Formats: sequence, structure tokens, C-alpha cells
Amino acid sequence: MSTYTQILYQIVYATWKHEKTLDSSTKDELYRYISGLIENKKCHLYCIGGVSDHIHIITHIHPSVSLASLVKDLKLASTDFVKKNRIFQSFSGWQDGYGAFTYSYHDKNRLIEYVKNQETHHHVKTFKEELKDLLKEHDIPFDEKFLL
Repeated sequence: MSTYTQILYQIVYATWKHEKTLDSSTKDELYRYISGLIENKKCHLYCIGGVSDHIHIITHIHPSVSLASLVKDLKLASTDFVKKNRIFQSFSGWQDGYGAFTYSYHDKNRLIEYVKNQETHHHVKTFKEELKDLLKEHDIPFDEKFLL
């Protein structure tokens, strides 16, 4: 029998110390690079976006790829790419850790719109508030002191 999966992930991770280093004029270059990394892992990218201090990725992960290894590879390779190509002058790297949340495939369009509207969304809500809401929505216990 073949393997069939449809697991929709929202992956979120932030810049080092939440520094606002992802300049909007060159973010597309980073997103194209990350998109290529995801495709090379046989995963399907639905959407990528974010603001100056964090990104969101909506993707299906190939069954042969673990979530942890995908995020680790994305963070390491994109840090190297950013530094070699100097696309964000003050970029120090990505913060340790990440958030990953699963959704029904029927939520895909809502998630894509949510990611596309990050700039507008973050005029009202901080990254920390957004992360707390995601953790609560998914019933994930957390200690506030670890939400940097």
C-alpha cells in the first residue's frame, strides 16, 4: 500500500531576540529561498509570509521528513543564505525554538489569508500576543516566562 497524508502545518519562528531585521524590501528573496528548500524536501508550500521579526509557513510535510528536521534545516540554511547574500544587514539569525500547529485541510484558505495579512494583523497584535493565542487555540500549556 502507498502512504497517503494530508497534514497542514503552520510553522512560526522568530528572529534572534525578536530583532526587527527582516526588511520588507528584501523579504521576498528570503521567501523564495525558503520555498526552494521546502520543495527540495518534497514538501508542499502553500504560503509563506511574516513581518520584520518573524515568519509563518503554511505547508504540508512529506511523510519522510520530520517536522523538527525540516525547521532545523530551514533555519540553518536560510541564516547562511541571508548572511552570504547580505539581504538583511542587521540579521543575527533565528531564535531558538519554533511553533508548529496542525490544521484541517479545510482551514487552508483561512490560514493563507491570515499569513498574507500579517502586516495588518500586527498593527493590532504583538508577536507574543499572537503566539499566546495560537498556543491557547491548540490547548498547548506554556509558561509565560519562556515566551520571549
